[in-house]
Amino acid sequence: MTHADLLLQLLSRVRVAHHLRGRIRLKLDADLKGLAVAADIPDIERMLDQLPGVSSVRLNLLARSCVVEYDADVIPMSAWEDFLLGHDTDAAKTLRRILQQARHELTNALSG
Repeated sequence: MTHADLLLQLLSRVRVAHHLRGRIRLKLDADLKGLAVAADIPDIERMLDQLPGVSSVRLNLLARSCVVEYDADVIPMSAWEDFLLGHDTDAAKTLRRILQQARHELTNALSG
């Protein structure tokens, strides 16, 4: 499983705990049993930090929390909730496109 695949699995298990323009806190509602996550956290943080529009990411496994600081001019504020809820809005498509691009680049880097 690639880091991008693990990230997508984690995103399917989170909810928005708090959100201000440019800063969102995500909470992982499920436990992490069955996911080999801890060893991958630095790589996942690095991958997220490199996403267009993301300025910093802090993952805390003990608190099952992730804080993302982002540029709301690149990633619309509504993109986060829409994407996580599976809504097919233009904002969600923006975030989905950014994540897919990162996954593609990571896959190419690993295979090349």
